[in-house]
Amino acid sequence: MDLLQLRYFLAVVEHGGVNRAALALHVAQPSLSQAIRRLERDLQTELFQRVGRGLVLAPAGEALIGPARQMLRTLNAAYDAVKEVRDVRGGRVDIASLADLSTDPVSRWVAHFRVKNPRLSVRVEDRGKVAEVAELVRSGQCEIGFGVLPSPHVGLVSEHLVAQHFVLIAPPTTDDDFDDVVPLAALDGVPFVTGEQNTTTRDWIASEIASCGAEPWISVETSQRGAVLPLVLNGAGIAIVPLRIALEAHEQGAVIRQVDPPLRRDIGVFHRPGTLTEAADAFLNNAYSNVSSWERDIERHMSEGRGRIEAAALSHAAVRERHLNDLREGTLAARQSGFGPANS
Repeated sequence: MDLLQLRYFLAVVEHGGVNRAALALHVAQPSLSQAIRRLERDLQTELFQRVGRGLVLAPAGEALIGPARQMLRTLNAAYDAVKEVRDVRGGRVDIASLADLSTDPVSRWVAHFRVKNPRLSVRVEDRGKVAEVAELVRSGQCEIGFGVLPSPHVGLVSEHLVAQHFVLIAPPTTDDDFDDVVPLAALDGVPFVTGEQNTTTRDWIASEIASCGAEPWISVETSQRGAVLPLVLNGAGIAIVPLRIALEAHEQGAVIRQVDPPLRRDIGVFHRPGTLTEAADAFLNNAYSNVSSWERDIERHMSEGRGRIEAAALSHAAVRERHLNDLREGTLAARQSGFGPANS
């Protein structure tokens, strides 16, 4: 028994005979008749009783109508689901991320992507080491991964995405305690809030500070990345964080300073060789678009004589306004299409 036979069977039932069903389906009448006979042989029972030159449903035929329709509905639903994924209207993107990137920039990319693609879902697995992120991608548990370049895993394709800049943040009211540019060598013995040990980002920052001959005093160590900003804002110590996270802390009163030598690292995406799914490809295109817009804005403001922190602050405000506009339009479109929290 195959699905084509079931379609032919239901057509005969719904059109009241083989000839009318063949006309409706645009198939030859002998082909349709043969398909019905093959279906009866497969089921080892008679589906129609021949009365004169017509057909009347047999008891087995009556019993088959409901299951046949359900099977075709299920098949159509499967086709629709695949079509949604193919057309990037549905499906899921599985992402692996270095833990310190899952807050910024990955969470931003995910949010912007979801606003524009509300029927797509995203799963993010984060890890403390880049090698662990790469392994999630290599094993197939995730389709794409975000981490520090170069990728530590042979056999993965890696592409540069963005240069991530780090700055110092300090508690409110400490403006006079720090020069506009803080030498890393001046951090010796300074109370320092940091993430947990043996993670890629903490090890890298500690190594950069140590190379300048300084060793901060770890006043607070936390495994909760989201706790670093509240701790600094409430006076527990200073921290070194990505520039965009620092801008959010500054909006709450934190002091921001550039450091010398500058701290930056290259962030990239890696994936297995071959073609990505449509959803993953769309996600990456959206990330590249976000990065390009961000970097263009900063370069424009810096060309006007502003420093990186001020330029980034202006760009951050512009990006946020654009995202809010996208969010308003997306919410309105969702309501109009009947898709969204109010209609779920």
